[in-house]
Amino acid sequence: MSATPYLIHFAETGSQEIGFIASTQLARNIPFAIRRVFWTYGTPAGVLRGQHANKATEEVLVAAVGSITVETDNGKSKQTFVLDNPAIGLYLPAMCWTDLYFAPGTIAVCLTSTDFEESDYIRDYTTFKRLAAHLAL
Repeated sequence: MSATPYLIHFAETGSQEIGFIASTQLARNIPFAIRRVFWTYGTPAGVLRGQHANKATEEVLVAAVGSITVETDNGKSKQTFVLDNPAIGLYLPAMCWTDLYFAPGTIAVCLTSTDFEESDYIRDYTTFKRLAAHLAL
């Protein structure tokens, strides 16, 4: 099990004159049933967020304001994404390590497939690599 992260383009309506609305419209672009929504804001410059993988939880991350550089590792390959458009989200499968670098003033919104459960988190990169290698067998 080593799904690959990918970008999701949300339905967008509006114009420069009146502004825009981006929507999941019945969640058809989200590859899971949404159980939890949370947002992250006020991250000081230079603080590295993420630094974990989830055993079961899938996520879609959106930079609602500002930008986030996301480094991912699914145990087989590493990718880097820059989220700087609120109409684009990043799908993060389970067992995907993420490091998040927030630009000042960024507000991120995250949609998840599960409710928060600390036991779902892998917070040690060496442990993640060992588990990911075992899953790849």
